[in-house]
Amino acid sequence: MAEYRLKTPLTDEDIQMLQIGDQVLLTGTIYMARDAAHKRMVDLLESGQSLPVNLRGEVIFYAGPCPPKPGQIIGPVAPTTAYRMDPYAPAMYEYGVKGTIGKGPRREMVKEACKQYGAISFAAVGGLSTILSRRVTDVEVVAYEDLGPEAIRRLEVEDFPLLVAYDAHGQDLYEQEIAKYENYNKNANKGVGI
Repeated sequence: MAEYRLKTPLTDEDIQMLQIGDQVLLTGTIYMARDAAHKRMVDLLESGQSLPVNLRGEVIFYAGPCPPKPGQIIGPVAPTTAYRMDPYAPAMYEYGVKGTIGKGPRREMVKEACKQYGAISFAAVGGLSTILSRRVTDVEVVAYEDLGPEAIRRLEVEDFPLLVAYDAHGQDLYEQEIAKYENYNKNANKGVGI
């Protein structure tokens, strides 16, 4: 497991270099979008229309911000459960999105789509909303303003902390870690030292 400082847009070389468990500090532009925005975007793609924002080569953060306090750029922001975006993720990766950020395990179809389309799924720690919001240097609503907190926002981030959960090689961090934990428990129950 390695540590990287990367800038957006992520290149194909960046994506191929990353492996599950790698830690990434991401700087540059990312886009924030959740369920309602994804549904609209996939509906557009399925009908052959253009998206309101060009997300080819971009990273989408599955989150919705809390209202900012006076003087804040953005309120606390935490990743939402990535699983909820799984029905839309393969179409977004096929369109050209290079990475997504959420929390928790994802379905097999996302793992396969990452491999097929050369994309990556990052995990962000959910309990760090205040810390994550401090890594945001600018924010702007760029589409679907009517969706309120679920509107698409462009964020500028600096050293945004992420973990590679699903890589472009078909590897799954959750699957690997669960297997290690189960092996540890089997050996612990047998009294075997690890």
